[in-house]
Amino acid sequence: MKSRKLLSAGALLAVILLVAAGCSKKEDNTGGSAGGATQKCQADQFGCVVYKPGEPIKLGTLLAISGDVAFLGTDSQHGAQLALDNLDGNMDGKLGQTLGHNWTMVNEDDLCSKDGGQAGGTKLASEPNLLAVIGTSCSSSALGVADKILSDKGIILLSPSNTNPNLTGEGTHQPFYARTAHNDKIQGAIVADFAFEKLGIKTAATIHDESPYADALAAVFRDVFVQKGGTITANGNQAIQSADTDFKPLLTTIAQDKPDFLYFPDFDPACALIAKQAAEVPGLEKTALAGSDGCLESAFLKTGGNAVFGTYASGPDLSAIKQGGFYNQLVAAYKAQFGTDPTASFHAHAYDAVNILVEALKKVAIKGTDGTLSIPRTALKDALLATSSFKGVSGVLTCTPLGDCATDVTIAVYKAPDFPVEGGNPNSVPLFSETKKLTDVGG
Repeated sequence: MKSRKLLSAGALLAVILLVAAGCSKKEDNTGGSAGGATQKCQADQFGCVVYKPGEPIKLGTLLAISGDVAFLGTDSQHGAQLALDNLDGNMDGKLGQTLGHNWTMVNEDDLCSKDGGQAGGTKLASEPNLLAVIGTSCSSSALGVADKILSDKGIILLSPSNTNPNLTGEGTHQPFYARTAHNDKIQGAIVADFAFEKLGIKTAATIHDESPYADALAAVFRDVFVQKGGTITANGNQAIQSADTDFKPLLTTIAQDKPDFLYFPDFDPACALIAKQAAEVPGLEKTALAGSDGCLESAFLKTGGNAVFGTYASGPDLSAIKQGGFYNQLVAAYKAQFGTDPTASFHAHAYDAVNILVEALKKVAIKGTDGTLSIPRTALKDALLATSSFKGVSGVLTCTPLGDCATDVTIAVYKAPDFPVEGGNPNSVPLFSETKKLTDVGG
């Protein structure tokens, strides 16, 4: 048996120094470490958002929560709130926790306009310790406005309902922008399929308002419809202002060509008024009328009344997500907390947006021994855009580098008054439903 040898004073000192060095690499009470939070935050172009012990994680929303399109923004806001509520597995009206920190929400109004996106985006960009923003509702509030303002600050803007293709287009995408809503390259193509293949339509006309949403969606429809062999009539590419209320002169011009199909993917009340007034215009008696998700909501039915019955509208296929039992729980909690059925079709997308953000946060947050969280902004964005095969309420989400997370989308076409919204039929079954991948339409 070998005898034990005592360490020399020099060797003992070396051991002590090694132990001390090892301890120095552990998280300190500021949330950082010699090789952890401090270095990562310094290396990040936008630094870290830091939450001290007991400080809530701050989530912003920039949604259309007032005016004629409030149904759209409040629906998404409710979906986001329910996602935070359910972090503890119980939708009881109390926001949950992540990594030991509560959540709080800071809500701004995008007004469904460029000016609203500018004002709301600027205000949120200056909000201290803001983690990210769920928004906007309308593409006009994001494109070249809120998406750039927030991206320049390294703050994620994650939309549940923006659908304009340019928001995720090569050369126009802002690096901190993403969405769980579909790209209208998909929706426009599916509406064209519905008109040409399901209804056997040969001629069509379109009306778009000044919003990037409606302009792009109508353009995609026209392009795909023509590719299929259809014809856009001579007066078939018309524009309006969303504040307009008298559309009879414009409809009379369109009626000269007697189109088989009139597509107006505008926001309400313009969408409802177009459908209502078209019923009174000679030459449009046999014309099928159709809008999209800007029309697929309760205000369309309230504004148009019986006169708009028979109008088609496209949007996310809610019948597909209702097959899962959890969606019914989500809607039940929605109604219990907010006193109404969902008013639009994007609450599920907002719910999913919050959840993929939370998952990205968990992957990159550096937690100090005292509970402080340090979250590198660029790493958070990269983790979000790396989302793959996430099973959400609205479908399976896999984000592209350009921010499209809904890359495999099912779009449905419903017929008024059988809309899956308040005042319609929450259990409505679509007349037509089709699934396309973003790659199918050049995305």
